[in-house]
Amino acid sequence: MSEPPRPPELRFLKLLVAALAGVMILGILAIVALLALRLPQPPAPLTLPDGIELPDGARPETVSFGRDWVLIVTDTGEILIHDRATGALRQSLRIDPAP
Repeated sequence: MSEPPRPPELRFLKLLVAALAGVMILGILAIVALLALRLPQPPAPLTLPDGIELPDGARPETVSFGRDWVLIVTDTGEILIHDRATGALRQSLRIDPAP
């Protein structure tokens, strides 16, 4: 005894599930490929906006941009907050080393 034929809706649903599985597999492969291509690259060097000068011997470790200010954490343990428009130093904080 053979099985009765499947309704067309069930065949269409099976096709949709197979297509979704294929798209998900391609998406995962694309994500893995992008990660493999971009992760080995070294990070881009930090560039400061024009008009902002750091103290002698200090290099930026982190730069963050606010609405009207630029925050710079230096390798000498300072947090410098500059005006974004003029580049003038607004505030400076010293980070004490951990005990």
